[in-house]
Amino acid sequence: MSAPYCCPVCRTNRMRFTIIRQQPQYVRLHPQTGETIEELTQTELDAFHQPYKGDDYLVQCGICGTIENEERFVKMAQHSFGPK
Repeated sequence: MSAPYCCPVCRTNRMRFTIIRQQPQYVRLHPQTGETIEELTQTELDAFHQPYKGDDYLVQCGICGTIENEERFVKMAQHSFGPK
């Protein structure tokens, strides 16, 4: 979050953004009731439970609401206005 952003959709917003932190929560659910049976850490996952591989956070444009990964906003700022 130390690079300029520009929204890749509305292309005007360079100031108003929301950072959405994604923190995976690993759980085992009861198959009939949906109740949480167990909460797990990433090191406790078995072979059939895939660890989260997505972005640590996403960026939302504060003007048009577009949600993308940070790289899209950074690349748009570099493309539109050049490196600073």
